[in-house]
Amino acid sequence: MVTERQCHGNTQFPRCLAKLTETYGVNGRCETAAALLARRPAPLRVVKPAPEPIWKAPEVRNYTGYFDAAIARLKAERRYRSFVDLERVAGSFPSAIWHSPDGPREITVWCSNDYLGMGQHPSVVDAMIQAAARHGTGAGGTRNISGNSHPIVELEAELADLHGKEAALVFTSGYVSNQTGISTLARLIPNCLILSDALNHNSMIEGVRQSGCDKAIFRHNDLEHLEELLQAAGDRPKLIVFESVYSMDGDVAPIRQICDLAERYGAMTYIDEVHAVGMYGPRGAGLSERLGVKHRIDVIEGTLAKAFGVMGGYIAGAASVVDAIRSYAPGFIFSTALPPAVAAAATASVQHLKVSHTERQGQQCQVAQVKDALIRADLPLLATPTHIVPVMVGDAEACKAASDRLLEKHGIYIQPINYPTVPHGTERLRITPGPLHTNTHVETLTQALIETWKALDLPFSGLVLKPQERLQTAWKMEHSQ
Repeated sequence: MVTERQCHGNTQFPRCLAKLTETYGVNGRCETAAALLARRPAPLRVVKPAPEPIWKAPEVRNYTGYFDAAIARLKAERRYRSFVDLERVAGSFPSAIWHSPDGPREITVWCSNDYLGMGQHPSVVDAMIQAAARHGTGAGGTRNISGNSHPIVELEAELADLHGKEAALVFTSGYVSNQTGISTLARLIPNCLILSDALNHNSMIEGVRQSGCDKAIFRHNDLEHLEELLQAAGDRPKLIVFESVYSMDGDVAPIRQICDLAERYGAMTYIDEVHAVGMYGPRGAGLSERLGVKHRIDVIEGTLAKAFGVMGGYIAGAASVVDAIRSYAPGFIFSTALPPAVAAAATASVQHLKVSHTERQGQQCQVAQVKDALIRADLPLLATPTHIVPVMVGDAEACKAASDRLLEKHGIYIQPINYPTVPHGTERLRITPGPLHTNTHVETLTQALIETWKALDLPFSGLVLKPQERLQTAWKMEHSQ
């Protein structure tokens, strides 16, 4: 008799059945064997070797190498920028302390954008100190979170009054006011075409890009080209963005004629007056005020960080325009506000320059002195009608060498201006005379430039780049936008 133990678990069912039948006959099969044979054979399992671990340590990547290479490219192209460690001393401007490798040394600054020296004016400094003592040092957050500090409300009222507009809006910098102001303004105008001057500042270029609107670049200060683009645009909404004073060449826009074209072709106008506010016009409202056309400009943008000597940027215009930008501009909504002390100092500076002509007259006098001295020295001066005095070098390496020599040998600080701020081949030293530069300063500067030009074998060529040549150079930068 076959037992359950003998047949249970035998997986070779056909052979098991034959053996049982041969030995015991058909009736000799046990019930267990019959039950097992009635089942389907279990599938054979193939045991595979254990796989290798799927994780292994990643290849080490040198991320800093990317940045080292990027810096190396700048150095190879002679575009690497270095900064001089300077310490401004209130009451002594334009003198400053240079913390050189050999120790502190007093030098004279000739390239500051604190054009009128208002950064050390007693009324401005006092306003900041008193506001900091009263309100503290910070703003506490964005204006949406922390509310409008009263000093900012007062500042915006002063700026609106300065430009004869219904309202003004303050930003953390002139760069932000352009970038977020232009982009927001254009996005709110359906099917807007932006017409932008070829030499507009990078902040304006970024504002145009970030708007996502169609754009057309007109040759620098070229009214005929601008009119062609306005005609081609037809009836669609149009926004013309341009500067009043162009900070590298020191030339000015034909503001009145641009207003004429804007009115003829139904375009809105946006002007950047950052290098003009405080210095031009009866109350320092810029070139548009000096020309009597500020009421014809839709949006005026300015800065508090140059002639006003503090920090921040702003726009001024119709109440609805300003309110729309305030309500939609991410660069305003999500940025911490200017500290109350900064706003109070800016208000004091704006108020002072509305009524004081001393600083503007002093600046104009010293600008004329510097230009006359450099022309007599036959230095390669770019003729400009403004306070900006470019001395042309035309080579990045030579420009840096001239700047270094002026600082190290003569104690004169003038930062080199290279690409991409200006086109290749137009590198320069950008001099900005102010009312606090004396005639002795001017004479020392002139002799230092002459010595530097001779030591570095740079060409003496007098006035350079006639207007038409400057326009051609400007047009080469068109595609940079």
